[in-house]
Amino acid sequence: MSESKGLSRREFLHTTAAAGASLAITPVVFGQSAGGKVDDINVAILGAGAQGQTLLDAMLKIPNSGIRFKAVCDIWTKYNQKRMVRLLKRQKHEVNGYEDYRKMLDKEDLDAVIVATPDFWHSEHAIACLEKGLHVYCEKEMSNTLDGARKMVEAARTSGKLLQIGHQRRSNPRYKYCYDKVIKETGMIGQITTVNGQWNRSKQACIDLETNPRYNIDETKLKEFGFESMKQFRNWRWYKGKGGGPIVDLGSHQIDIYSWFLDAHPRSVMASGGVDYWTDHEWYDNVIAIYEFETKNGIVRASYRTGTTNSNGGYFEHFMGDQGTLEISEAEGRGSVYREGWVESKEWEKYVKADIVSAPPEEEPKPKPEPEPEQNDTVLNVEPSPTPPKYDLKVTMDVPYHQPHLENFFNAVRGKEKLNCPAEIGYETAVMVLKVNDAVAAKKQLDFKPEDFKI
Repeated sequence: MSESKGLSRREFLHTTAAAGASLAITPVVFGQSAGGKVDDINVAILGAGAQGQTLLDAMLKIPNSGIRFKAVCDIWTKYNQKRMVRLLKRQKHEVNGYEDYRKMLDKEDLDAVIVATPDFWHSEHAIACLEKGLHVYCEKEMSNTLDGARKMVEAARTSGKLLQIGHQRRSNPRYKYCYDKVIKETGMIGQITTVNGQWNRSKQACIDLETNPRYNIDETKLKEFGFESMKQFRNWRWYKGKGGGPIVDLGSHQIDIYSWFLDAHPRSVMASGGVDYWTDHEWYDNVIAIYEFETKNGIVRASYRTGTTNSNGGYFEHFMGDQGTLEISEAEGRGSVYREGWVESKEWEKYVKADIVSAPPEEEPKPKPEPEPEQNDTVLNVEPSPTPPKYDLKVTMDVPYHQPHLENFFNAVRGKEKLNCPAEIGYETAVMVLKVNDAVAAKKQLDFKPEDFKI
């Protein structure tokens, strides 16, 4: 297609995005243009803080992306906005800076907006962009309230525009491989009975951010945009009404995977958390949650914990079946399947031959232990479980974590793919995660109803 045949760039993107809503996902080369400049995409970044910069870095690495950055909007004009505008101009993008997103939407000729503002602004910003006829990529958490998330889903449906939520593991080839090959196609770990995961961050990574006074935002402007102080602006994740606490900032990514891999919504959750260390914060600094998922194969109990004072173990998810365990993490180098000792090695040779996993390293034969002296009948003599053999996954990802998810979004705008995390999925995750905060406050188990996940 080309403009010479009478189809403008905007008409092309509108038509192909609508077509993409009904396309099956097929392998494509990310970022390749379908017809020269006709499918270039004019993009604005709304929120130029740390997460906005992370997303920009990933977008700039997409080969032959056809992305034309036109605007950056951020209220911190002295720092965030200025830095990002300068960077994009060095990259030869004709980009303008804005403080008020409404002025940006009125003045710029855009096709899509990347929303990376604090959580409490997500709903208003995403809805305004959708109503303006623009496609939206919105960082997770979708919203810090279910009402805000629900309105985003409704706005996407009414506008007919695409709304991708930033649960980037949904596009990560390693996670897709685990779901497609390990769980669905082969079922090699057997019936999943237990799930556990964690995300631990060090004290150093959680210290409040400070600002050189020369870069401070005017107090009147801060209040206009919902912040009481510069400290609150820099550290909004720790304030109720702004963010959702660690379970939203960290756990949301992983609890989303629980539901995806189990093909189920939870039926209940209980949780415990507290402001035990960072005593000047409003949100708790640690939380432990336990979900019950009712799957087609039976009940699965899933635990999750996150802490902000110690980084031991980092972050990962374990799916434990009666024949093996899948360990997966967004961090490269942590993705393996462990065979239970009672399962004979020949049973898994077919997975190695099919190139789904690597064969475990051969172990040195161990000498037969000397017989133990007879034990008193009152003492239970149980041999320790053997170390399970480790089979590594045969897939890697050597691009920034967010890049495949952004590529999926832009390909969906061009009508080449379906979104991997549309608004409806983002909403379901918000329901699961925000309920943890309610359970912490209630100090008891809370139940989900099937209708909780529907709009």
